[in-house]
Amino acid sequence: MSIVLPGEQVPAQHVNLKLGPGLLQLSSETQQQAKLAPVIATRSGVLNHSANKSKWWVEGNSRRYVPAPQESVIGVIIGRSGEGWRVDIGSAHPASLDGLAFEGATKRNKPSLKVGSLLYARVSLAHKDMEPELECFDAQTHKADGFGELKDGFVLQCSLQMSRLLLDPKHFLLPLLGSRFPLEAAVGMNGKVWVSTKETKHTITIVRCIEAVDPDGGGMDETNVKEFLSKLDI
Repeated sequence: MSIVLPGEQVPAQHVNLKLGPGLLQLSSETQQQAKLAPVIATRSGVLNHSANKSKWWVEGNSRRYVPAPQESVIGVIIGRSGEGWRVDIGSAHPASLDGLAFEGATKRNKPSLKVGSLLYARVSLAHKDMEPELECFDAQTHKADGFGELKDGFVLQCSLQMSRLLLDPKHFLLPLLGSRFPLEAAVGMNGKVWVSTKETKHTITIVRCIEAVDPDGGGMDETNVKEFLSKLDI
């Protein structure tokens, strides 16, 4: 794990190299040279990579979300755009969502979404010179797999770093809360979390715990959260 600064070259090389947020591969004249083109950081933060070093990204705690391909996000429909919709995902520009970007959607059979509808979607295209594009199905299976409209529930805002922590299967918070009461949750990489419970007090508990664990908030660890939960009437 190392700290990188904007413009710093990163040793990211792999046959199936995929770059995440905070990294950019410089363009080359030929396709052969493109594979060996240097990769630089576009923002400061902690450099991370997958176990086989095929995926690289910079972990930062910036306030504004910068879309990256394959990331899951939670957004709000803010208007129609031709045969699709415009979606606010918290980035510098609204994202576009085509009417056919849903499992089983056809020109005659499209989802009925209204302004204000909440969506769990995946970023299919992200480029600094273009508006991001979304789709509501898994890229490999073309099944919904949880993507689509989110009904009922409650949405809260957290730091981008906290959303990445919640998406880590090894993180303690959501499994710990799930052992106390039934819940449904969807976490977007854009710092938005949707939760649904049977009782209002459980929703409030989740919100308070996420705020307490958030590095931008209390920064509580597992022991402190368990102690905190023991004091609540849940």
